[in-house]
Amino acid sequence: MNGVVVRDLLLALQGLQVALLAMDIRAQNTLRHMVTVTVVQTLPFAFGLVCSAFFRYTPYPGWLYAWLWISYGALFLGQVQAWWIPFLIPVRARPARTRVTPNTPHLILHTATFVTLILLVFAR
Repeated sequence: MNGVVVRDLLLALQGLQVALLAMDIRAQNTLRHMVTVTVVQTLPFAFGLVCSAFFRYTPYPGWLYAWLWISYGALFLGQVQAWWIPFLIPVRARPARTRVTPNTPHLILHTATFVTLILLVFAR
């Protein structure tokens, strides 16, 4: 697969994920808490997006490649642990209102994260 095409796809997926992470706002939190959480959860991925855009037409340097693997790998592991394990292995003691049910934005984010990890194999 052509390296530039892979990096373009990675750039598009990273942009989508940064946008989805930045929009993940919960109504029950204060404005200060929402802004803090949004900035903290989005910043590492926004940094990776900006650096990926900078190195779009060249092979990624080792530090960027590692940054993307670590950040998106940790994100994917968190998604599996927080969403998919509780969804696939429901606990009967958990109240019905706290059960995890996948929704469209999360399915898009989780799929984009998984595809990002696959494309990182070819981005070098």
